Amino acid sequence: YIMMLQVIGTKKCKETSKALRFLKERGIQFQFVDLNQRALSAGELANIAASVGRDGLIDRDSKRYRDRGLSYMDYDPLEELETDVELLKTPVIRYGKKAVVGFDSAALLSLISGDSHA
Repeated sequence: YIMMLQVIGTKKCKETSKALRFLKERGIQFQFVDLNQRALSAGELANIAASVGRDGLIDRDSKRYRDRGLSYMDYDPLEELETDVELLKTPVIRYGKKAVVGFDSAALLSLISGDSHA
């Protein structure tokens, strides 16, 4: 079994597009999961949260976050994401049990290389 890098996001997300282009330019194989076609399960969200932290999953700069007024509320990030995937900070890049959220080329390369300092 070869672990496949997974890029989770939407086609219209600029950061997701950057990540996809970055991987293609380096010939790194990946599976793209389009959130408009398939939502993440509660288990997938929990696995990602275990790697990046629950609060790291929510895109606090998004219009959706502002529209919902979440900055003024106490909320459970995982519960919110189960019902509203547009709050997810994308791209989420998964490799095995590890994940990075948002496009960061250095973090992405260390994720792939298995460098534990990421």
